[in-house]
Amino acid sequence: MLPLDNYVPYLLNRAGARIAQAFSEEMRALGTTLQAWRVLAALRDRDNQRVSELADHTSIEISTLSRVLDGMQKQGLIARRRAPDDGRVVTLHVTAAGRRLTDRIIPIAERYEHVAVAGLTSSEADMLKRLLRRVYANMDRLSGPAS
Repeated sequence: MLPLDNYVPYLLNRAGARIAQAFSEEMRALGTTLQAWRVLAALRDRDNQRVSELADHTSIEISTLSRVLDGMQKQGLIARRRAPDDGRVVTLHVTAAGRRLTDRIIPIAERYEHVAVAGLTSSEADMLKRLLRRVYANMDRLSGPAS
């Protein structure tokens, strides 16, 4: 039997859950959610995304993401627009209010990263990020018919 404290999925989930719980409490105090922050951060990196692209970037399931986007639109944080070249395509954009909220959250997010990697050298922190991206990409092997 594999001990939990040496099992990668358990360790990743445990660390992620601890960060997410604390960060969610801070987001709630700002009147938003962790999922809304992920949307704002993804749209800050690249505005004008389709819902499916945003779902990939945020790792939020599309039906959940649709509800998050509805709430964000009602709050005036994002806007939906039809693509000029194809009226069937809807893209998402951060509004001025969304940018202001994003600017308030960024220092909080940076503090969480700083705390999470405390005690690591910058090269270790960079390596951790590369390894986490690789672990994420490796999980593609479990998707699709061959899984």
